[in-house]
Amino acid sequence: MKVEILNSHLFSFGGETNEETIQIVTFRALFTEDEKNGLTELAFKYGVYRVNKDRNLLFNTTLIYDIQYVSKDDSFHASKKACYQVGSGVSAIFGPQNPLLGNHIQSLCDALDIPHMESRVDLEPEIKEISINLYPNPVITGDALRDLIKYLNWTKIAVIYEQDLSLIKLQQLVKAPMPKSVQFIFRKTDPSQFRSILMDIRTRGIYSVIIDTKPEHLHLLLKAILQIQMNNYKYHYHFTTFDIESHDLEDFRYNFVNMTAFRMVDSDDLNVREILKDMEKFQNYGPNSNKTNVIRAESALMFDSVYAFARGLQALGRGTTLRPSNVSCNEEKPWVDGSSLFNYVNAAEFNGLTGRILFKEGRRSTLKLDLLKLRNDKLDKVGEWTTWSGLNVSNHEAFHEFGSKNITLRITTIISIPYVMYKKGNWTGNDKFEGFCIDLLEAISKSLGFKYNLYEVPDKKFGAENTTTGEWNGLVREIIDKNADLAVASMTINYARESVIDFTKPFMNLGIGILFKLPSQAPTRLFSFMSPLDVDIWLYVLAAYILVSFTMFIVARFSPYEWQNPHPCVTDNDIMENQFSVANSFWFTIVTLMHQGCDLNPRAVSTRIIGAIWWFFTLILISSYTANLAAFLTVERMITPIESVEDLASQSKIAYGTLDSGSTMTFFRDSRIETYQKMWRFMENKPNVFVSTYEEGVKRVLEGNYAFLMESTMLDYIVQRNCNLTQIGGLLDSKGYGIATPIGSPWRDKISLTILDLQEKGVIQMLYNKWWKNSGIACNRDDKNKEGKANALGVDNIGGVFVVLMGGLAVAIITALIEFCWNSKRNANNQRQSLCSEMTEELKFAMKCRASRQRPAIRRQCSKCLQNVPTYVPDGMDILTQENGIHHVLETRKVPTPLQYECDCSHR
Repeated sequence: MKVEILNSHLFSFGGETNEETIQIVTFRALFTEDEKNGLTELAFKYGVYRVNKDRNLLFNTTLIYDIQYVSKDDSFHASKKACYQVGSGVSAIFGPQNPLLGNHIQSLCDALDIPHMESRVDLEPEIKEISINLYPNPVITGDALRDLIKYLNWTKIAVIYEQDLSLIKLQQLVKAPMPKSVQFIFRKTDPSQFRSILMDIRTRGIYSVIIDTKPEHLHLLLKAILQIQMNNYKYHYHFTTFDIESHDLEDFRYNFVNMTAFRMVDSDDLNVREILKDMEKFQNYGPNSNKTNVIRAESALMFDSVYAFARGLQALGRGTTLRPSNVSCNEEKPWVDGSSLFNYVNAAEFNGLTGRILFKEGRRSTLKLDLLKLRNDKLDKVGEWTTWSGLNVSNHEAFHEFGSKNITLRITTIISIPYVMYKKGNWTGNDKFEGFCIDLLEAISKSLGFKYNLYEVPDKKFGAENTTTGEWNGLVREIIDKNADLAVASMTINYARESVIDFTKPFMNLGIGILFKLPSQAPTRLFSFMSPLDVDIWLYVLAAYILVSFTMFIVARFSPYEWQNPHPCVTDNDIMENQFSVANSFWFTIVTLMHQGCDLNPRAVSTRIIGAIWWFFTLILISSYTANLAAFLTVERMITPIESVEDLASQSKIAYGTLDSGSTMTFFRDSRIETYQKMWRFMENKPNVFVSTYEEGVKRVLEGNYAFLMESTMLDYIVQRNCNLTQIGGLLDSKGYGIATPIGSPWRDKISLTILDLQEKGVIQMLYNKWWKNSGIACNRDDKNKEGKANALGVDNIGGVFVVLMGGLAVAIITALIEFCWNSKRNANNQRQSLCSEMTEELKFAMKCRASRQRPAIRRQCSKCLQNVPTYVPDGMDILTQENGIHHVLETRKVPTPLQYECDCSHR
């Protein structure tokens, strides 16, 4: 350093004079030849001018600079010139901006302890001992870019760069904690390959592009974007340059292409405007004067580096006197006060053109970047990023602006009856689809004025996340990759999907239901009248009947009150008779069981108790049987193995599953309810329970022994058209269907408002009625009990009773024939004639239609009949009785004289 004491007239600056002696501080600057008289050099000169002008900053110090120009490819001569400057006395060295030359000068400064002021990208992770660098650390800028990527929800990103230096600078993007789902494709190129690189990106279906090119080549890349028409609302370009405002973007303002970039210099700040306005008046600004009120980041950083050095000198001057440097490249003896000056500069804290400046170990530790986005009129600030609070987007609507007129959207869908179906016939394009969602999409497109092209999602899945890889499939994957602008289908809104894509307001509300085959009716049996009582009960009734009958017989024989005189009028009869024989006991029991009258009545108290208990038993039994018989015969009994989701979860015989990669599967997988967790474990262990389409799920249900967990709207549609299917239990949850869009899509809010408008007008309800109630053939179930009336009994229900009746009649006829034959045989034996003749006579008499209700006595053969003629008492004969040996006349009766009959046993 060279210190000189001058008179005020020997040194004057800006037309002002200072009568006091001032300290002259000399420092050196190195610029490459292509930077000669450039904006960076002029910013350096203006910074020195402004510091010298501001006496509140350095009261009695004046800065004098020495500039040397070097070739950017000649590090040897750059080192030579730096050594020459050091030998002349120097307090600091500024530049050069070139990374290769900068590293050589940095090594020299480290050896001599001369502060090195830099404003270039430093990719070396090691901390420099005596370097002050105002350019943001690549780690910090990488964090800003990663926060923007997360906000925009980019998952597939192409990075275009020209220099290997850029690749090293952007490597921070691929480091953790970037989500695994984000994919980067790096492409190194040069201006001659811009179009081929962009076409390759378009072919790969990538819509998010990060561009890091040389500033002088950026206009060529913008031209290539226009040439291959990658300038619509689908594409989003982010430029790593901090000088996007200095480039002409007029051709991109009105085609809704997304272009963003960060800037370090807030040109809207009043202090910055004042400095830029003063720079225009700077006498040496000359032909490179900037009339756009925009300063490049490199120039602003050079300006701030001059102020950082001045702040260090200011702090140093308060506590000590700066001694002159006396160093040489040959001796490599460090400057004694160099470390002190470096520490004071490192402790400097102030607001510069590039925002708040604070250093830590020679590197900038704070940074504020403005987020700019191209809009119809200009580049606007829509947010900012800071090292202390991260990204803060202040104008979210800027990412949602669009013009819908004359725009054709690419829309993906999935076949799902009745939402989206193929028409019958040879249709092409959008005309080959029909359904509820197609009609809804048509109504929305007419309202917003856009056109669309429909296509079916390739993997035919709605979309679920792979828990292992974090990858999505189906409709969600198409939206994430921006292969489609919208996904219109029966797509459920849930947390997992909402975290990676956006949904409109729901156009339909629903829940999860259980589709099951309609329970089969109990088979009709001939003896269904026996169904009210179990087989065991019937056996117990038979046993009770036998037991009570034998008990009645035994108790009646033991009780003296059950023995009676068969002829009550004959007082001296020695014969007693018991009416409860075994046969009579069984007869009494069965008659009372049938609630019929009986000529047998118990007389003893014990037998009456048995009878009363038996009557009470039969009263309860017959009443219960009658009531249950009515229920069995008038109400259809269904065989229903499951009644609710709890029944389904508690068994393992009936398999159940969901649509593969759908929201229902995700619901069970992520649920915290024990019942649903148990069901998920069952389904997870049996992958074959998942189906790829609703049609496959319905088919498996119809095959039996399978329950399909599906969304209620689709379930209602299927049940109304197939009488063999039904819904089991209620809904398991509540959710809605929405139209999916990429995160930040300009279509979400507009479509949401349109959906609300269609709902209020009743259009969506009319579409629902069209496709659910008025389309196709609906199933009309014959609900026999819907009016609460009993069903008429048919032959199938009570035919068994008639069979029993016919069987009883057959047995009675057979019994009558047996009795007829038995009686005829006995009579034939008594009359000593043939059985055939006796049966013939009996049969003739029975078949006479005019036969009398009285029958004459049978006339026998004479010889035999005369021997059996009774002797009659003559007329007037007294009837005597003898008592104690004395005859007494009881009465005198006139009795007819006996007649003598001649018997003919062959006639009756």
